[in-house]
Amino acid sequence: MTDQRLSFKEMCAKFDVTPRTLRYYEYIELLSPDREGRSRFYGPREVARMTLILRGRKWGFPLEDIRQWLLIYEKEGSEAQMRAWIDLADRQLGELAEQRSQIDQAIEELSDLRNETAKDLESR
Repeated sequence: MTDQRLSFKEMCAKFDVTPRTLRYYEYIELLSPDREGRSRFYGPREVARMTLILRGRKWGFPLEDIRQWLLIYEKEGSEAQMRAWIDLADRQLGELAEQRSQIDQAIEELSDLRNETAKDLESR
């Protein structure tokens, strides 16, 4: 397997993120690209990390939780990281379920008000 590296521009394109996002992830130490002069290069490790970061964001995890979770792998290994992942996922699933409940309630209330308004309008 070749040790292919992506340039900054290629990394942005591959993950459909802005340069600002990529720089920010580097700034908060989620990513550590290789530097050659002013150029940045992203190897397989950084590509894998970016995949995990974007999955975490999709599922609503705060960046700091993602950063701490990635650090566990570096300091304690994959088993500790998997255990931490289960805890994080359980917590996030609870939060998402609560959000779903709030959204369902808002939809019901909005539908009721819309239907009342339509009914009032028809009776005029």
